[in-house]
Amino acid sequence: MQYGSFSYNSLLLAEKKRQAVNLPREISTVHYKGWSSRMKFRPCIDIHNGKVKQIVGGSLTDQGDQAETNFSSELDAAYYAKLYRKDGLEGGHVILLNAKDSPYYEPNRKQAFSALREYPGGLQLGGGITAENAGVFLDAGASHVIVTSYVFQNGTFQRDHLEKLKRAVGREHIVLDLSCRKRGGEYYIVTNRWQTFTKVKLNQEILEMLAGECDEFLIHGVDAEGRSAGVEEELVSLLASWNGTKMTYAGGPAAWPSWTSSAASAGEPWHLHAGARWICLGGTFLITGSSHTLDRMSSAM
Repeated sequence: MQYGSFSYNSLLLAEKKRQAVNLPREISTVHYKGWSSRMKFRPCIDIHNGKVKQIVGGSLTDQGDQAETNFSSELDAAYYAKLYRKDGLEGGHVILLNAKDSPYYEPNRKQAFSALREYPGGLQLGGGITAENAGVFLDAGASHVIVTSYVFQNGTFQRDHLEKLKRAVGREHIVLDLSCRKRGGEYYIVTNRWQTFTKVKLNQEILEMLAGECDEFLIHGVDAEGRSAGVEEELVSLLASWNGTKMTYAGGPAAWPSWTSSAASAGEPWHLHAGARWICLGGTFLITGSSHTLDRMSSAM
C-alpha cells in the first residue's frame, strides 16, 4: 500500500522509528487492551479553508475562518479517500468546516466532491446539509448525509425539518450529528460548527426519541476533539449505557484507551474516529490493512 508523504518526512522514517523501539507490526483491535471486534475505526476527512486538516474542535470560529490547527495536509481529499478505499475503511466522514457564506466554502465543496468520486458509497458527508441540498451529495457518491444545524435550528429540535429531510433522502441515508459540549454539568447538543449551544440536552431520552429517525448517530465530544488527550469519559459512559442505534464517537482518543471495553458492551456496534492520531493526518497511528488494525508509533517520536 502506498502511503505518500505524512507528518514525518516519509513513511520510511516512521518505519525506522518503529523498528528502533521494536513495536509490533500489527496490533489486533480484538485483543489489545479490551478492544472488541464490535468496535471499528472510521476515518475522517475534515476540510477547512480548502485544505484537509486536523483541528482542535473547540477552537473553530467563523470569524476570520479561524481554528487552532494540529495538522494541515499538502495532499487533497481525494488522496485520503483513495487511501481509505484501498484499506477497506468504510463509513468515514467528510466534513466541511466553513460556513456557507465563507469564501472557502466552494473550495471545500470541490475537495469533498473529489473525495466522493474517489470512494463512492464509502464516505458520509456533513457541513451545511439541508433537505434542499442533501440529494446533491448522495448523487455525488456519499452513502449518508450528516446533519445537525438544520435539525436543531434556533436552539431547538425542528421536527418539520427532519421530516422534510427524511422525505428528501430517506432515513436510511441520514446520520444525526449530536455532537455536544458540557455546560453546568450537563451535555448540550451544539450547532454551527460547534459554536452555538442549543437548548437540547444530550441524554437517553433524546437518543431514544431520535433513534428511529436516522440510520445512526455521530457524536463528537467537542471539548476533547483534536486534543489527543483522552476521550470525554463521562460522555462515553452516558452513551455506552444506552442500548440502541449504532453510533460513532469522536474526540480525544489517546493511545489505546481502556474505556473501549465498557463502550463495546453497548447493544449496537460502536465506531471510533481517531483522525488526529493517525500518521496520515499528523498523529502517531499507522493504518496497516483491510483488517482495520493500526500500528502505534511511539508518542515520543
